Amino acid sequence: MAERPLQASRQRRGKAMTAAAGSAGHAAVPLLLCALLVPGGAYVLDDSDGLGREFDGVGAVSGGGATSRLLVNYPEPYRSQILDYLFKPNFGASLHILKVEIGGDGQTTDGTEPSHMHYALDENYFRGYEWWLMKEAKKRNPNIILMGLPWSFPGWLGKGFNWPYVNLQLTAYYIMTWIVGAKHYHDLDIDYIGIWNERSFDINYIKVLRRMLNYQGLDRVKIIASDNLWEPISASMLLDSELLKVIDVIGAHYPGTHTVKDAKLTKKKLWSSEDFSTLNSDVGAGCLGRILNQNYVNGYMTATIAWNLVASYYEQLPYGRCGLMTAQEPWSGHYVVESPIWVSAHTTQFTQPGWYYLKTVGHLEKGGSYVALTDGLGNLTIIVETMSHKQSACIRPFLPYFNVSHQFATFVLKGSFSEIPELQVWYTKLGKPSERYLFKQLDSLWLLDSSSTFTLELQEDEIFTLTTLTVGSKGSYPLPPKSEPFPPIYEDDFDVDYPFFSEAPNFADQTGVFEYFTNIEDPGEHRFTLRQVLNQRPITWAADAYNTISIIGDYKWSNLTVRCDVYIETPEKGGVFIAGRVNKGGILIRSARGVFFWIFANGTYRVTGDLAGWVIYALGHVDVTAKKWYTLTLIIKGRLSSGMLNGKTVWKNIPVSFPKNGWAAIGTHSFEFAQFDNFHVEATR
Repeated sequence: MAERPLQASRQRRGKAMTAAAGSAGHAAVPLLLCALLVPGGAYVLDDSDGLGREFDGVGAVSGGGATSRLLVNYPEPYRSQILDYLFKPNFGASLHILKVEIGGDGQTTDGTEPSHMHYALDENYFRGYEWWLMKEAKKRNPNIILMGLPWSFPGWLGKGFNWPYVNLQLTAYYIMTWIVGAKHYHDLDIDYIGIWNERSFDINYIKVLRRMLNYQGLDRVKIIASDNLWEPISASMLLDSELLKVIDVIGAHYPGTHTVKDAKLTKKKLWSSEDFSTLNSDVGAGCLGRILNQNYVNGYMTATIAWNLVASYYEQLPYGRCGLMTAQEPWSGHYVVESPIWVSAHTTQFTQPGWYYLKTVGHLEKGGSYVALTDGLGNLTIIVETMSHKQSACIRPFLPYFNVSHQFATFVLKGSFSEIPELQVWYTKLGKPSERYLFKQLDSLWLLDSSSTFTLELQEDEIFTLTTLTVGSKGSYPLPPKSEPFPPIYEDDFDVDYPFFSEAPNFADQTGVFEYFTNIEDPGEHRFTLRQVLNQRPITWAADAYNTISIIGDYKWSNLTVRCDVYIETPEKGGVFIAGRVNKGGILIRSARGVFFWIFANGTYRVTGDLAGWVIYALGHVDVTAKKWYTLTLIIKGRLSSGMLNGKTVWKNIPVSFPKNGWAAIGTHSFEFAQFDNFHVEATR
């Protein structure tokens, strides 16, 4: 019986050598040799002396903020296909962990995500889309690990201060209700909860949160802290035994594959709880491939979580296309499965949380790294990467120069792995299109006559996965529709009686929260509207504008007509606007330029060149008051702009030389209630 495998092994080895000989100058065919005497480093993979740390998984962040905003509006089947590429086991990225933002009503990078409690007596566990996303992830992978983390908080928690730790019990209660609501309304078990993304932690708050979770029977929910740097949380834990006890995982952001001594001394699990955040080109894929290995090799980090899950926000917002894949066109259905998806698959499809790293992992002699993991049941997965400096620089932190060169690497399997007969082989080559392969399955390696030794010929910018598992696959669907710009004529009357999502399609809230609203005071034409629902500034994470604003459309729009019915709810002090050519959003929203047409409840109007209202083009009086509907029209053509109120011209041919293009938008003068209806835009680039 042993003859067949041995013969097959000899045949495969002969094929590999022939192919390699015949492909001189062709990097496309990697060389895989069994037990040949070649120069190069030798690397022993052995479990005889025990195992390394437990592997906790590879994941991604939805949020921080509003990064999945456009995904929910994709038509089927494309939306489900995108979700499959992200979460379906043995298909695409096959993620082990999904981390979501606990919406806090504030601007948190690319938009705002709504809180489940805008006010103290307000609870709604159906706002936003993170609940839906977690359910879709669970539907595909019931074992996926779920994490929640706040970036901003609703203003009422601060009691007049821009600080979430004014009342520790109240903030802990707020977070606890989100966890309980996830279970009660969506049957979602949250596994990990964080403190405050990349901001100060409060030692007493962490202890109060732990006690409150335990009191509610949520002992199984683990605490991760502090989602910032390794210090000062690590030193604080070493100095405070109670704090050390209540924190389960130390999570650091963008650690550059390294940790610090204090973090290791805590003997806690160490995670890179936010990483990557790099354009999803092949360089971004190289960044991810390098850190997925080296976060453990250099820093003993047992989980790596990429920001962000899917680039499903307008590309001209900050950090455009910094997701594992791109899905920013719900109007066309177009999406792109980018190379980071397949780099992730090299690890995620052949490991699971609960596996263990071997102690024998490390760097390759001529650059690159290798890790090996086992399930303790005989399975082994080896991941080798040779990412060059040029091909793997992440957006942060600074990457010191290093060199990677052509090499042969011989791996020797010892201990319980010495009897492994065969390894499946998966291969990625990044860089030149003529040499590029993404997650390609190669011939498997037979090891029975090779003294459990094999040699890889390694070039720059390659990833190999060698594994006993046969479950891997490169999932695919028919090509999605072609890319199309945002429709030049677009309208929405918001007439949705029972909306599935709280936000209207394609509107991307940048400050404030705009939700579908049923206006029981007006059973007529304006029964269903879009309403800005915050009347208090949130506890901010970024420099939110003092106005609220939601953008929509094509950033390349230049000549456009925006029309919308508006309703000011705040007497005397209230104000609303419509706008065009809005040129900034996300964390830069405060400095947004454009053409803004405002009306105020005190009977005045204003035309400004910026959201903050510093650049004033025109102002005057109009017949406007609160609690009445008005139709605003803004016309921008070339260097001139005009505005109308209820069809009558208010101002005309005002010169606007900057900016040349941008989104359309609606919004309010401050954090105040206001309603919008019958939005209509016609645009040309």
